[in-house]
Amino acid sequence: MAYRVHILETGAAFEVDAGESVLEAAGRADVKLPHECTFGGCGTCRIKLASGTVRYEEFPMALTPEESAEGYALACQARPESDLCISVASSRQVFPEPRRLPATVQRIEAVTEDIVHLTLALPDAGLDFVPGQYMNVLLPDGETRSFSMASASAGQQVDFHVRRIPGGRYTDHWLGQAQAGAALTIEAPLGVFSYHEEDWRPLIMMATGTGIAPIKAILESLLDKEDCPPVSLYWGMRTEEDLYLKDEIAGWAGRLYEFNFVPVLSRASASWQGRRGHVQDAVLEDHDDLSEHAIYLCGAPAMIQQAKHLLAGRGASLDHMYADSFTFQHALAAAG
Repeated sequence: MAYRVHILETGAAFEVDAGESVLEAAGRADVKLPHECTFGGCGTCRIKLASGTVRYEEFPMALTPEESAEGYALACQARPESDLCISVASSRQVFPEPRRLPATVQRIEAVTEDIVHLTLALPDAGLDFVPGQYMNVLLPDGETRSFSMASASAGQQVDFHVRRIPGGRYTDHWLGQAQAGAALTIEAPLGVFSYHEEDWRPLIMMATGTGIAPIKAILESLLDKEDCPPVSLYWGMRTEEDLYLKDEIAGWAGRLYEFNFVPVLSRASASWQGRRGHVQDAVLEDHDDLSEHAIYLCGAPAMIQQAKHLLAGRGASLDHMYADSFTFQHALAAAG
């Protein structure tokens, strides 16, 4: 049996056949819905059900029970059980169209034992993107690897923070041998993770590992802005040596409004004087009520999933919670 889906913002409508996901049917009808991984791992395709019900063959990783209870669903996995009226998240942000362009390696620098700072040189036209977005590197066999831009703007060069996956064909083997001048093809910009200026709320930014890269890009875009809201940044790493951006981030004090930087270490040495444990727990220790904040989560899927659950328990608005999970990127890298 086919069901009809109506999108409140645009008035577009399409039919979903039996066993088909909302996203698959939208694609077949040439109706564009935001999406990335297509297997429920990133959360980009999150929609809100104004009416109707859906089911899942397997409850998706990037959706929490709290979100589902409030009417949210993931279009890539949701199968309608009735006609649907859905709302698709929107913002004032206009995202440039992605394109393929040549690039060359300008610099590869190890910043920790397993994280590399990769700088690519771009053609004269450069790259226009929104801070928070990512790119795909195209491999010769047609596969891709995804990496978030780590700076607010590119010009003719763009920076990335790449965690080397042991045995990974790109992050370990290729990067381990690549030298300045090596040519590659990228597809960019991609993704919809970005700053929502329209929220007008204090910001809590939470990152683990190289999830700091898109957060860094967003916060760099707010430096010295008169309308910057209060910013608290929590960055989770294992040891002191892993905090490769600690000094640079500390230098943002005075350039971001009421900026509070909290590094949190899970395997700190006895001499560490800062916070220990996990970023989500540190946020809970510092905030009894999160109902007035906009929250940005980026990095390890387990952190994002647990953080959504815990922060919702402190009143955090799911309408003002934005996540960029590296689930699908890590899965692809490990598969290499």
